[in-house]
Amino acid sequence: MRCERRLAVVQAQRRLRVVTTRAAHGRLIAHTDASAPLAFVRSGDGLVGVGEALRITVSGPERIADAAAAWDALVAAADVTDEVGAHGTGLVAFGTFAFADDSAAESVLIVPRIVLGRRGDDAWTTRIAVDDEPLPEPSPKREVDDVRVALSPGTIDPERYAAIVGEAVAAIQAGELEKVVLARDLVGALPVGADLRSALLGLRRRYPDAITYAVDGLLGASPEMLVAARDGRTFTRVLAGTAARGATPELDGEAAEALAVHPKDVGEHRLAAESALESLRPISRDLATSGPYPLRLPNLWHLATDITGTLEGSVLDALAALHPTAAVAGTPRPIALARLAELEGIDRGRYAGPVGWLDASGGGEWAIALRGAQVAADGSIRAFAGAGIVADSVPADELAETAIKLRPIVDAFGDPLPPRPVLE
Repeated sequence: MRCERRLAVVQAQRRLRVVTTRAAHGRLIAHTDASAPLAFVRSGDGLVGVGEALRITVSGPERIADAAAAWDALVAAADVTDEVGAHGTGLVAFGTFAFADDSAAESVLIVPRIVLGRRGDDAWTTRIAVDDEPLPEPSPKREVDDVRVALSPGTIDPERYAAIVGEAVAAIQAGELEKVVLARDLVGALPVGADLRSALLGLRRRYPDAITYAVDGLLGASPEMLVAARDGRTFTRVLAGTAARGATPELDGEAAEALAVHPKDVGEHRLAAESALESLRPISRDLATSGPYPLRLPNLWHLATDITGTLEGSVLDALAALHPTAAVAGTPRPIALARLAELEGIDRGRYAGPVGWLDASGGGEWAIALRGAQVAADGSIRAFAGAGIVADSVPADELAETAIKLRPIVDAFGDPLPPRPVLE
């Protein structure tokens, strides 16, 4: 841990020159690097990055706090010219943090050489140079090569998953804990030189209201905003409780209505929402909630609660307080974390950890890394999906829920790109 903290400080001592100007650049994702895309896009708005000017690497229990300290040092030494002044202009970094304190996966903040952004009527380009380097020049976007690869069961296959869900239910019924979130994995392999933007565009086009993200080989389409912060105000969305979409409008409406009153799902959601509120209270004022309500996604329904408030600190302070939420770990948190590690028996890596971006003022947007996969340097793919286990969970039902949640990333890698929308 000491070595990693020292690395973060050394990286942060570099001096950055940052220039943001207005620009028009159309399709955002098409501008990113094919082998190492950086993106955080939703409903046509968001940021993408090109290249890498600087990387901050941390690990261990204090990884978020260490990254925050290194980022503050970097910001203090930066020379920034911002002609736009929108949310996401100026100096920004994309980041992803490992789920567990003892994970072997690195947690990183990456400052791109070029950032392209769009928010409402504003569009811009940010160019970033290190020390005395010249400012980089934007390069034209390239066409995306369609990639198709099948994913298959990984370390936790369906049979093993059903078994560990049964073990978890027994532990909960014995009073050891209230809820634990258990995940299973799929694996695959990409050909050398595969265009990762193909999977990103597949996710973006199929799930336009989700957050399409990509940082350091981690990519997906998350429905869950862990925390967004701007000008001292914060927004958090808690998702827990799931139902499949109905085959007809009538059946779909019935599915949403049933989810809103189902004791298992309502109870699971209550635990997640209360946990998030408890985590935010020490660093927030004026907290208010809206929900729970059924949130419609293309392939399922979730119960959702939105939390707003005034943040006393930065977006990374909020991350440190919230992660891991009960929606991806369980309740009580320390017991649930120990139990899921024991039952799963694998390193989740960055799955269910925070992924997003931050700016020089302490604002930013961070999702939970769900509905996605990690792609390693050698092209190997590992995807995860989990389900919240409570006292009356049925293993077969929880297995079916994970199959629904794996569908976005399975389709993104396995099926041809759907038609292009007007904006992406």
